[in-house]
Amino acid sequence: MASREFLKILQSARLGDVSAQQSVASAYLTGAFRTPIQPSNALIWFEKSYFSIYNQALTNLSSESAKPVSDDADSPIALEILSQITAVPLAATLNSSAFSFGWESFWQMANLNISERHAAQWQLAELLLDPDKKNLQAELSEWLLKNYKNYGGSNGGVKRHPHTDSEDVDLVDLPALQKTAKAFLLSLAESNTEFAALAKDLLMKLQPKDETLSSLWKAWVSNQNEAALVQAAELGLTAAKLTLGLRLAQPKKKLQDIGNVVKATTFAKSNISLKKAAYWLEMAAKDGDRNAWFALGEIYRRPQFSGYSAAESDRCFDMAADLGHAQAQFRRGANLWRKREKIEEKVRGLQASYWIWQAHQQGVAEAKELLSKVLENVSNTDVNEWHSLATHAHRVLNHYAEHQLDQEWILMCHRFIIANQFHLSKAEMLLCEVSQLQHEHCIVVDIRHELPKILPRLIQIDTTQQRRSLLSAGKVFAGSEPEQEGNLRQRRYRFDRLSEWLNTTFSENHTAV
Repeated sequence: MASREFLKILQSARLGDVSAQQSVASAYLTGAFRTPIQPSNALIWFEKSYFSIYNQALTNLSSESAKPVSDDADSPIALEILSQITAVPLAATLNSSAFSFGWESFWQMANLNISERHAAQWQLAELLLDPDKKNLQAELSEWLLKNYKNYGGSNGGVKRHPHTDSEDVDLVDLPALQKTAKAFLLSLAESNTEFAALAKDLLMKLQPKDETLSSLWKAWVSNQNEAALVQAAELGLTAAKLTLGLRLAQPKKKLQDIGNVVKATTFAKSNISLKKAAYWLEMAAKDGDRNAWFALGEIYRRPQFSGYSAAESDRCFDMAADLGHAQAQFRRGANLWRKREKIEEKVRGLQASYWIWQAHQQGVAEAKELLSKVLENVSNTDVNEWHSLATHAHRVLNHYAEHQLDQEWILMCHRFIIANQFHLSKAEMLLCEVSQLQHEHCIVVDIRHELPKILPRLIQIDTTQQRRSLLSAGKVFAGSEPEQEGNLRQRRYRFDRLSEWLNTTFSENHTAV
């Protein structure tokens, strides 16, 4: 059930408050205010917010005939809303009344020269090209024909997006859209973004699977026909390239009959065989296969390989880690941890902790032990000095309308909650930059700007409540001025006053609250 705070925001949103409309959309997208996650509702409210801004722009332009409407429609606020829309899972909104707005917004964002275009390009490429989404693609084709059948004229009754240029994107031509989506996919695969690995995996799924390749691969799987394996690799099948490379790289075993006892002796592969293995593995690696990159890293470390190179081996392992190979991620993290004294980074061990955490998320057993050495784990919030104050602060924030605190006290309440969640010291609680604490896997508590002798701490984000407290605090601090909290002396004074008020208020009125 949604909270009272959400219902108040919803009421303002229904009255046309653009900021409230965005907050409602964000709540449906993230589950804030105990709101059920509903992408379709999120998209509907993003649409309302966007068109509220656009209609306001039209009103403002009523007396400025010389100025084009599209200039105001491209305002930073409007583009900010479109940027937020890229977080909506578009495929989940296909049957929503706002899907046409989302569809056109994604195409617009995909063609803008801003960082959010990558998220839009990936969602469009996945929706239009993923072979596992054939049913969705069929529904989308029907939807396009139904809603854009009069595209060149009356647009089939669809509420047109004010930014859409019909000459740039023909939204009813599915093959043309898929061709453009394929270009997006190739671009993403070559990019240095979080979508690169996903794009490469999808490109592998889209490789031709004609009858010849299928029969050759089946012949290898069923009968271990090596000639079929080689032929499939030569015809470009990534799985065959990888398999052939791994076979060529495996050590040989020779059986010997010694005194009526058969013994197996292992021999290292020759340089020639390893060169052939490296060739096929490189072919598979170019297709984006992470296992091929990992195997290449091992080959470059073999002493009998004439191309031996520790640097090249590390590069291959790093590529495998970037593509999500669990053992490569652990290896990369362990190497960074060993070399942490020599690596120049703002907070020592942060890079290592990220890769070890990634490996731990994928179930690498060795990663758990090493992660405990790199990151602190403080998931139990009931056993520290902040627990009582943090509990009171939660109550205050949940009954904001009743208590009407100043912004400075609200910021301090969030500091109490963060300190409780992560067992911070008093100095860390007062001095940490809350908006800069969170990284994907941990928080970095660094107060050297005020107390140079106190070393930074890396603390693992281990619970949902920890993430929620960081998200809530981050939003509040992002909307406040940097100077609002004042210096350390002012914060200490505010800390004493708020602590006293919280303890007094909630110890006396505990049952009432």
